[in-house]
Amino acid sequence: MIQIPDFGLNRHDTSSVSAYAADVKRAESLGWDAAFLPDSQLRRRDTYVLLAAAANCTGSIKIGPLLANPVTRHPTVTASSISTIGELAPGRTLLTLGIGDTAVRLAGLSPATVEQLKRSVITIRTLLSGSPVDVGAEKPAILPFASEVPVWIAAGGPKTLQMAGSFADGVFIRVGTDIRNIQLSVDKIRQGAASCGRDPSSVRLGAVFHTVFVDDSEEALLMGKSMAAGYFEYSPMLMENLGMDWGGASPSQIKEKYGVWPDFHHSEDLVASGTAVNFLSDEQALAFSLLGDAKMIISQIVGLIKEASELSIDFDYIVLHPIPNPRYPDLGSESYMERVPVEIIDDVKKALSKF
Repeated sequence: MIQIPDFGLNRHDTSSVSAYAADVKRAESLGWDAAFLPDSQLRRRDTYVLLAAAANCTGSIKIGPLLANPVTRHPTVTASSISTIGELAPGRTLLTLGIGDTAVRLAGLSPATVEQLKRSVITIRTLLSGSPVDVGAEKPAILPFASEVPVWIAAGGPKTLQMAGSFADGVFIRVGTDIRNIQLSVDKIRQGAASCGRDPSSVRLGAVFHTVFVDDSEEALLMGKSMAAGYFEYSPMLMENLGMDWGGASPSQIKEKYGVWPDFHHSEDLVASGTAVNFLSDEQALAFSLLGDAKMIISQIVGLIKEASELSIDFDYIVLHPIPNPRYPDLGSESYMERVPVEIIDDVKKALSKF
């Protein structure tokens, strides 16, 4: 049987603490399985205050940062914060760490090294288990209110993936939607687990898929090409793995010429940024995002999960990252939050249950 994953959303209304709590409660009522929150201190209100508010008004939806980093918050601070959320939402709290991206850049800092991320994962997991850990202080640190919260890593690079397999409870992969890149990533995770004597199947798996849910197929493809360009901008190996050529000027030259800012993933006009890289093929767009109308996206998700299952890859979570980013408040039957469960997730789960 194919494992049916939990489907998560990672964009909610953070215009106020109460708005966020209400939005996560709404997501729960609509059938979303998980609500994840980027930890970016100069773009959103405090992550753990928002999560606490959401925890107090929900009862089943899984919550947590996706992702936090060891640079802008010390690992002992993160352990204390997520343990507190775990107390409010026992059994449905998840912490995901990464090297840091927007949050780190906005603070004028450098992303964590793989070694730094590894040390933070070890420290946080130890503290959350209630055990003492040496942090360089006079005495080992211990968390007197430890909660059992799984610690995951979000990764795309081979070194980080392998380290995550060695030390994390689970790994969120963000390498696009082509099964070949997904399999290469899972192989690295499992190599890391085996190198430490862990059972590779004990490391849980999740995936973050950029989801261009746009009914106009031409617009959807252009936005998908912008997503593909974003992946190439930061991880050109992902396109190289698939034997796909870039075929244009460098991403930096194209961004300067067409005014794409800050990057192809976050352009304010994704149709315009997609047009700037229209030399990319439709195949390349489909290799890095789910795109099109509901019927197309259902087919893509079901096909991908089925292919993964045949390779003994089972996902605990799939995060459908909305492209373009919804404008909040995103209310009503035409909103991404409401359309996706009704038009996509329900049918995906029904289709997968037949295998």
